[in-house]
Amino acid sequence: MLLDLGGNLLFSVHGGGDAIVGIIDLLGHFLTRVEHLASLSPKQASLEILPGVAALQNLHPLFVHFPIVLLTLFFVIDVLATLGKNPGLHKVADWFLYLGTVFAAVTIATGLIAASSVAHGDDVHEIMETHEHLGITIFGLASGLSIWRFFFKSALQGAANAVFLLLAGLLSIFILFAADLGGLMVYKYGVAVEAVASEQSEINAAHEHDHNHDEADEAHAD
Repeated sequence: MLLDLGGNLLFSVHGGGDAIVGIIDLLGHFLTRVEHLASLSPKQASLEILPGVAALQNLHPLFVHFPIVLLTLFFVIDVLATLGKNPGLHKVADWFLYLGTVFAAVTIATGLIAASSVAHGDDVHEIMETHEHLGITIFGLASGLSIWRFFFKSALQGAANAVFLLLAGLLSIFILFAADLGGLMVYKYGVAVEAVASEQSEINAAHEHDHNHDEADEAHAD
């Protein structure tokens, strides 16, 4: 406890005052932000709240991680359930499989839309085609496993369950390769990355300008 020059009592606990000031400042910034958002239209407010989503060229990146996580966890949980002979874990794996299949369908749909709308060069086209085929294969295999699991779950015993797990493992391998190709397109070639697209446009414009300048010089020399 301290006494200031004005005769007021001040309480200080090893920097606690700075923490309180920081909290008050944070609260003030938050209230100011809320007031600003309230003055905007719903569309403008949503763009400011989620600027990363607003910057997306397509919706594919919003959904792609769900089937990766859900279907991979389905395989891991189902293996553990089989090894531990745990029916409860099998039920958990069921939901991961079904939800993963649903999200795989949404991911495929948004991916096909993205492939037809996102600018890409010849060096990426073959990668994109392979990525697309893997995605369709993943959805088809996940759908088949879901149908098998839903309608014939009681028959998944012994050799049948071994085949089921083998296909689920194959599904996980396909997911790994599809995810790797997706990362390759984004992180190496900058597909659907605005900054890369802008830089490429500037390079193309500069190349076109130099090309026209050279043609004009040749015509002038003639």
